[in-house]
Amino acid sequence: MSYLGIDLGTSGLRALLVSDDGQVLGSVERSYNSEHKHSGWSEQNPSHWVAALDEAALELRERYPEFADLKAISVAGHMHGATLLDENSDVIRPCILWNDSRAHIEARQLDETKGVRELSGNIVFPGFTAPKLLWVKNNEPENFARVAKVLLPAAYLNYHLTGDYVADMSDSAGTSWLSVSARDWSEDLLRAGDMRADQMPRLVEGCQPAGTLRADLAARWGIAEQVIVAGGAGDNAAAACGIGALNEGDGFLSLGTSGVLLAARDGCYPAPASALHTFCHAVPDRWYQMGVMLSATDSLNWLAQVTEKTAAELTGALGHTLQPPGRVLFLPYLSGERTPHNDAAIRGSFTGLGKDTAQNDLTRAVLEGVAFGLRDSLETFSQSGTKIERLIAIGGGANSTYWLKLIATVLNVSLERPQDGDFGAALGAARLARIAHTGLHPERVLLKPDIVETIEPHAELLAAFNESYEIFKEAYPKVRDIQMPSGS
Repeated sequence: MSYLGIDLGTSGLRALLVSDDGQVLGSVERSYNSEHKHSGWSEQNPSHWVAALDEAALELRERYPEFADLKAISVAGHMHGATLLDENSDVIRPCILWNDSRAHIEARQLDETKGVRELSGNIVFPGFTAPKLLWVKNNEPENFARVAKVLLPAAYLNYHLTGDYVADMSDSAGTSWLSVSARDWSEDLLRAGDMRADQMPRLVEGCQPAGTLRADLAARWGIAEQVIVAGGAGDNAAAACGIGALNEGDGFLSLGTSGVLLAARDGCYPAPASALHTFCHAVPDRWYQMGVMLSATDSLNWLAQVTEKTAAELTGALGHTLQPPGRVLFLPYLSGERTPHNDAAIRGSFTGLGKDTAQNDLTRAVLEGVAFGLRDSLETFSQSGTKIERLIAIGGGANSTYWLKLIATVLNVSLERPQDGDFGAALGAARLARIAHTGLHPERVLLKPDIVETIEPHAELLAAFNESYEIFKEAYPKVRDIQMPSGS
């Protein structure tokens, strides 16, 4: 038997095949692009996700005989995206992605609506789904009038796989339409966002069966038996499942396009005033909190693009010895920021540049700026009473030992690098598929990975980085005043 976990990412899709005892059999990847028609906009055509999934499944069939014995599939997807379908289930317009900030006015208005924070458990961020629909209503009324269903990216792939409109709790918690504590759509939140319950998909837990694979897809992919499709998860909840972050005290640091600090919780403890996210986990009776920065490896990739280098070349040039904080300061707000500022308008900046500033100085500044942005999230956890002493590091940026040494020191937290850490969300999705098929208790499946390296903070540099972090914190309001002197 085998299980398929799909990680529907912002820049590409990864399909991971695991055995019935949870061992990785193999994986394939497909990439696609986002469109940025205007500053702050980010969109994708859902047909690209479907094509990537189909190509990945066909390649898995050719490379791994175990694929023919597939028993269940689960999709983890980038959260908050608004995929709009008409009454014929046709896509109305490109999906507006999580890192799209056009709906900042609608988000602010919705966030100020009485009861919204209390019911949803969260600030209404511009990247959330509900303000996107209000933006469509205000700017594309002809499209808004055609909306029969709104699906998140993972739910859209669930629809493609099963023919049914179904979504899981963890992904749906990032819409501002779900009561995170009740784990159900809220009529009051839907009404506040000018939406209806019939426009929402059916809800299931991420580890529960959501449907079965369409017969035509099963035949195309060479699968004879009926295949279960699990509810799936938002990408960060799936990553938590992939590294066994299920119970109170478990957590991870994700260095991907965005940067995430996540802590599992055994209850629902919303803290919206701190800009912490409080979402349902992908298994029943569990929640999680996270701080999110919008441009983590995105900041490094941006520098790589403008210097015509690869990210690995930039970080590799720094060597292996952690250096004290540099003179150049970088604010990593290339697409605005979530935790703790909830500021869609702020943009990044360098300061402290001189004629002697070299490429390595810029690289160090970018890595330090991202580390300081993650420290902002850690501070919000501390203010809400959650203590974090160690985190598992996952995501593409975790391949840089220098960066992990830096982050461990800035956060004063031990970072554990797991074996096969790059499979986080895809592995978590595959585990959810296995639970949906077998009915096993989540704690028997969502196990912690083997740790290959623990990176401790550099005690001799703690004071220097603490001092530099205080400068970083003071820079945000001053730079914002320069960029937007009217206070807009």
